[in-house]
Amino acid sequence: MLQFEVFDNGVPATNIDLTGAYVFGEEQVPLRADLAADGNRVSCIKRVPGACGLCLLREAGAAGRLLLATTRLPERAKPYHLNIELARAQLTRLGHKVEEWGLFDFPEAEPLMREYEALRRLFVEALQRPTPGDSARSADRVLDVGVTLGEKMALFHAEILLDRRKSSSGRAAAFGCVVDLLSQTESYRERLRETFDFLSIPLPWKQTEPQERVHQYTQVDAYVNYAARIRRPVHLGPLLSFDPRNLPEWLYLWEHDYESLRDLIYEHIQRIVQRYERQVRVWNVVSGLHSHNSFDLSFDQLMELTRMSCLLTKKLVPQATVLIELDMPWGEYYARNQRTIPPFLYADMAVQSGIKFDAFGVQIYMGVPADGFHVRDLLQVSSLLDEFSHLGKPVHVTAVGVPSDVTPDAWDAWGGKAPVEQGGQWHAPWSPRLQAEWLQAFYRIALSKPFIESVCWRDLADYEGHVIPHGGLCRNDLEPKLAYKELRNFRASLLSSAKAGGGQGRS
Repeated sequence: MLQFEVFDNGVPATNIDLTGAYVFGEEQVPLRADLAADGNRVSCIKRVPGACGLCLLREAGAAGRLLLATTRLPERAKPYHLNIELARAQLTRLGHKVEEWGLFDFPEAEPLMREYEALRRLFVEALQRPTPGDSARSADRVLDVGVTLGEKMALFHAEILLDRRKSSSGRAAAFGCVVDLLSQTESYRERLRETFDFLSIPLPWKQTEPQERVHQYTQVDAYVNYAARIRRPVHLGPLLSFDPRNLPEWLYLWEHDYESLRDLIYEHIQRIVQRYERQVRVWNVVSGLHSHNSFDLSFDQLMELTRMSCLLTKKLVPQATVLIELDMPWGEYYARNQRTIPPFLYADMAVQSGIKFDAFGVQIYMGVPADGFHVRDLLQVSSLLDEFSHLGKPVHVTAVGVPSDVTPDAWDAWGGKAPVEQGGQWHAPWSPRLQAEWLQAFYRIALSKPFIESVCWRDLADYEGHVIPHGGLCRNDLEPKLAYKELRNFRASLLSSAKAGGGQGRS
C-alpha cells in the first residue's frame, strides 16, 4: 500500500478531492487501485507489485487547479509527503525537458535556466524545513512556480520550432473544424468557409443507420457536397467507434457473436467508403477502440478489427490518408477498465504489427469532470504530443476544445451535468478570454511539432450537441468569441509565412 499525507496552506488537509485521481506505473500506464481519503491521508491499495505514482487534481497557485502527478515511489510503511512529492515530480519533468529540448544551447533561454536553478534551491529548502507544515508551504511554492515555468519552457520551445516551420518551404499545417450535422444554415456554413482549410464531417453510425439496413445520409451528403462547392477538403469519420454515443442500438444484438459483428463492421465500412471515395481526402477509420470496449472484446479481436478496417479502407481508396484516432490519450480510463488498452500500447502495436495506415489522430479536450478531460498544464500537453514522435507517423489533432464559461449548461455528452469547474481550471475560471489564450498557446505548441499536419477545433458554436460545455468558437447566435478571432489571426499569420517561404496552405 502507498500512503500520502496531504497539507493545505501548511495545515493537515480536511477535504481531499479524489475526482479523476488514479495510480500509474511504468511508462505512465494507469493501474487498477483502490483510493481512499481519510483525514489528511490518501491511501492507494494497488493490485500489482512495484513502484507507482499518484495523479490527482491539486491547486498549483496561479497556475490553476490541475491534474498533477508524483514520481513513481516504492511502497513503505511511512506515508509520503504529497506536497513534497508533487514538487519533486515537477522538478523532474522540468529537468527531463531541459535535456530533451536542449534548452541549455539557446542563449535566449538563459532567464528560464536561472529560474530553474532557483527553483531547485527552493526545493532543497523545502526539504530542510523544520515541520511538515512548513515543508508543505515551501513545496506548494515550488509547485506553483514550477508549473508556470514548465509552461514558459513549453511555449519557448514551441516558438523556436514554429519559427523553423514558418521559414521552411514545406507544406503549412491545416486548420479545420468538426461540423455539426444538424446545423445546415447558411450563416453557420459561412463561419466555416471564412476560417477553415478543411471540414471534418462526423459519421456517427447511430445516425446514419438508426435501424439495421435503414440508411440515412442526407445530412452527411449535404456537407460533403457543400465542401465540394467551396473547394474544401473533407476529413470524414470515424467509420468505426465503440463509443456508446456513436453505436446504433441494434448492433448490440450481436455483442456475443464476434464473427457476425465483424462482418457487419466490414459491410458498414465498405458501404461508406464506396459512397464517398471521390470526395474524401482523409479517412478517420477507427477511433477509440483502445478506450471504449462496448462489446467486451479481447485484445486480439480489437487489433483484428483495427487491421481489417484500415486494410479495407486502404484497398478501396489507396491514395487517401487513413487515420487511427486515439481519444483520452493520457489513458486514465485504463485504471477503471482492464478490458481496454493503454493508448500508446495500442498505437505502438498498430505500428509494430504492420497495420496499413498513414497517420494517427488524437483528441485533446480539457475542462470537463470526466476521465481524459481534466485540465493539465501546457508542459504536459507538449510532452504528450512529443510521445507521438517516437511512433514514426504523422499526426492530426482531430478534435480539441476547452470551455469559455463555467455557468450551468445543457451539456450531457457524458451522461451527467456536473459543474464545469470540477474538471479543474487553467490559471483562472474559464472565460472567453481564457479560452482564447489557451487556444493560442495550444495551437502554437501543437503546430510547432513538425510531425503534426493539422489541428481541428471540435465545436464551432455552443449548440446543445456540443462535446465541451461552452466549448464553441461562437455563441449560439454565431457571434464570434475571442477564440474565433484568435484562431483566424493565427491562421492568417501562419499562412502568410508559408506563402513567403513557398509552402502551401491547404491540406
